[in-house]
Amino acid sequence: MTLKVLPHEFSVCKTAVMPALPEGICFLARTDTEVSVVCETQRIDFNAAAREDGWRALAVVGTLDFALIGILAKITGVLAEAGISVFCISTYDTDYVLVRSAGLADAAKALSAAGYSILNR
Repeated sequence: MTLKVLPHEFSVCKTAVMPALPEGICFLARTDTEVSVVCETQRIDFNAAAREDGWRALAVVGTLDFALIGILAKITGVLAEAGISVFCISTYDTDYVLVRSAGLADAAKALSAAGYSILNR
């Protein structure tokens, strides 16, 4: 399986209200208790009640069939073994695993050792 390192740093934000979505890559989740936004750090143009900067994203390359089992479990298992914290996001087509920017090289090394191909380190 191939993972691609996205070129931007990301922030995970919590807001009180639904913001206008920034340009670029952006993920939005709304529940009955919160609104969360994950987007490219340089594109944040809204007030966040809480914010965690310093994340890098690895995207699973290709469209994943909904019948596939354990994709995230295997990736996060490798990273957990290496002591690397993750924040995961899934879309209709694929999965994204965010790791702290400072841990990106270690994450890529652990995933490569486990047989994953890493693009754009």
